[in-house]
Amino acid sequence: MDTSNKRLIQRLMSRIPIKMLRTTLGKWGRLTEVQLKSMNLTQSKWALTEKLIAICEENELEVKHLTELEMIYIIDNPNQGMWHTFQLMDPEDDAQSVELTQFKEQFKSHIRELVRQVSVKMKKHTDEAVWIRIAWGDAFSRPNHLKPTYVVHHLQTPYVFVTSLTAKQKPLLSQALVLSTRHQAIKDANLSGRKLTAIRDLMMRQYQQVFPTKYPSPLTEHNPTVSNPHIGREQAEPAANRLQMACEAFGGGMLPQLQSAVYKLETKFRDQTNKTMTEREEPFKCVVKFASTNLLESLRNCASSGIASTPVTPLLSSIPLKGRNYFVITDNGPGPSSKTDQPQN
Repeated sequence: MDTSNKRLIQRLMSRIPIKMLRTTLGKWGRLTEVQLKSMNLTQSKWALTEKLIAICEENELEVKHLTELEMIYIIDNPNQGMWHTFQLMDPEDDAQSVELTQFKEQFKSHIRELVRQVSVKMKKHTDEAVWIRIAWGDAFSRPNHLKPTYVVHHLQTPYVFVTSLTAKQKPLLSQALVLSTRHQAIKDANLSGRKLTAIRDLMMRQYQQVFPTKYPSPLTEHNPTVSNPHIGREQAEPAANRLQMACEAFGGGMLPQLQSAVYKLETKFRDQTNKTMTEREEPFKCVVKFASTNLLESLRNCASSGIASTPVTPLLSSIPLKGRNYFVITDNGPGPSSKTDQPQN
């Protein structure tokens, strides 16, 4: 086994927790039952790595087999890096008829026309998503399997989720995706996060949405017991309205665990007490970032509890409405008296 393959095994073993190792190797199916049992999980990670290298050498496993192991682990544990969302645009008439075998053949053919040295591996997941692992090379070097790009695409949808993609590789991947899916263009959807399932559910509307109703009903768990029934009746309707508007804006039930939203401000500075800043021709620029373990749930709770005003401002409700968490805020018109901004599309 050459040095590059050994480094790939070492990298894989450093990422896979010991408690998940036996299950992951079992799914891989490249080790015999005896070899699998010989992996003594009470040993150190270094000793286990050396043992796996020896087994792989004994079984004469190649890089294509090692990348299978990596894909199994990444698919089961996708929250390993920052995922970015792209949206395919302007489908051709036959775009909906593209099936898995055709997509695989077309994608590999197009990417290899663009890149002389490239390694592509595909796997269909149980949720019908196509996972693509791309190890990039160039005219002078072999594919680098230590820094692969991962792509997730649900066929017959316009959404593509990508992690570990450089600026140099982006146009190559974009062109291959556009051609193999029968579309005319692809754009950045301005949605990113470390939890793939969260941004997927948000983009594909796979969560409980709440629609306007004329007579909202308060949820009992959101209304603490009030000793005076008259006060309770008086407070119930505003609380119910706040809850309804919060759920209309962000959704009901369990929400996608989006972790951040970024607003880039490029607006005029408005403060009559500070003429130096207000009279500047250049826009005032700054970045505002909201962060939480579950941002949508936090915003919903703020609105339903009365901490934040309702109806919810479009600056926040645009996150689930547009499926985005990156916005550029600009003035609607020239001059310091222009109306306040809306998120740009």
